[in-house]
Amino acid sequence: MNKRTFFKAITALLLVVVMATGLVGCNSDNSGNTSDPGNSGNAPKNTGTINVVWYPNESSNTHADVRDEVARLIKQATGREVKNVTTTDYTIAIEAIASGSADIAMAMGAVGYIEAKNRNNNVNVMFANADKEGKIDGAKYFAWICVPTEKADEYKTGGNFTIDNIKGKKMSFVSNSSTSGFKVPTSSIISHFASDNLKEDDLLPDGKFFNTVLFGQSHQGSAVNLLAGNADVAAFCDIELQPYITLKSGNENEVGAVYTVKPGAEAPFNAHVGRDFTVIASTPVFNGPNVANSKNLSAEEIEAITALFTSAEVTNNTKIFFDGDDPNAKGLYKIGSSKGYVRVPDSWYDPYR
Repeated sequence: MNKRTFFKAITALLLVVVMATGLVGCNSDNSGNTSDPGNSGNAPKNTGTINVVWYPNESSNTHADVRDEVARLIKQATGREVKNVTTTDYTIAIEAIASGSADIAMAMGAVGYIEAKNRNNNVNVMFANADKEGKIDGAKYFAWICVPTEKADEYKTGGNFTIDNIKGKKMSFVSNSSTSGFKVPTSSIISHFASDNLKEDDLLPDGKFFNTVLFGQSHQGSAVNLLAGNADVAAFCDIELQPYITLKSGNENEVGAVYTVKPGAEAPFNAHVGRDFTVIASTPVFNGPNVANSKNLSAEEIEAITALFTSAEVTNNTKIFFDGDDPNAKGLYKIGSSKGYVRVPDSWYDPYR
């Protein structure tokens, strides 16, 4: 081979290498999240927008400031832009975090988290809201079964409230992926009516237990089904109703407690101000996890987010942990119920598996 041919061959080979390198670089730039789960070695740093998905419960205008504050904090921890993704159905949020189209899911329930993790083991819990002492020990909220107060006496046996008489009624649940708005109350019903040998399917719209079954698609939606008269009985939780209601009589979260929709309550409760409902069953539930997809976020980013959210800075953030005695205050959790966030292991949710 003469010198001219030799140099042409070398030049062509170098050109191929340069083109291949350029293609690899373009693919990395277009992917947004380009690092491996640990962002180790020479892997490029994540630079894409972090997508945060929310259940329907926190997708309303009432929680707009909360979502914006959470996005600001995640950006503070990671340096990356953050986009909030609202939903109208539990399934959409669960699919988003499981598929990786969302990087973080906030305020999930235990059952939704387990469903997502079963589909994608890269989905992991970071933290949950703590108990009123800032610890994990009592980090629980309550799954309620409620009825209109004016009809509450129909649900008494021997002078005590009971779910004996809910059979054959019009029932509202939240979503069949909701922990406190479906899984826990249906388990309680199946246990209470043991002699009926019920299965979960018997409590669904085509089941044999209720006259009618509705799904509100959020805790707020299920409560409104009750207040509007669309349902005789409804399941929903205390936390999601906190911004809209106030205790009228009885003890917080106890059977027999009467709550009323407070003045100034935002939609969809603004049409039901002054309406009362009574709790006829109340079951404690482990506080819901806030989770990340470790395929999309590096270990360092997940730790930075977790460290910030479990810090005093966030514990004292009144946009997230609000004063329940202030009628104009909004947030995710009442200070009297939760004091900040706390790290929780995946195993904490084993009882729901």
